[in-house]
Amino acid sequence: MFRLASDLRVYLHRAPIDFRAGINSLAIVVEQSMGQDPFQRAVFAFCNRRRDRVKLLIYDRSGFWMLLKRLEADRFHWPRSQEAVLTLTTEELHWLLDGIDIAAVRRHPVRQYHSVG
Repeated sequence: MFRLASDLRVYLHRAPIDFRAGINSLAIVVEQSMGQDPFQRAVFAFCNRRRDRVKLLIYDRSGFWMLLKRLEADRFHWPRSQEAVLTLTTEELHWLLDGIDIAAVRRHPVRQYHSVG
């Protein structure tokens, strides 16, 4: 399994797309539908209608990468939200790709302490 850098931004396109789309079509979706710059240091994630495939679009200074993951028997737990585009951490994207329902994961809250004693 590959791992993405933890400082990358991750944008998840919530609505399913036509999976015949290639790099150019996905870059247009990023610009027009998601309102983002496809050349920024980010990962853009897309799924198909059956939720058994995910495509990732990444630009790396000299060209685009398009990665595809296909599940044979299972489905991805695509987050449900009213927003058209969700922002995730790379850790959450890895969870999603590993089959974890990120909506069900609850973390401890971040605490800010003023002193040790």
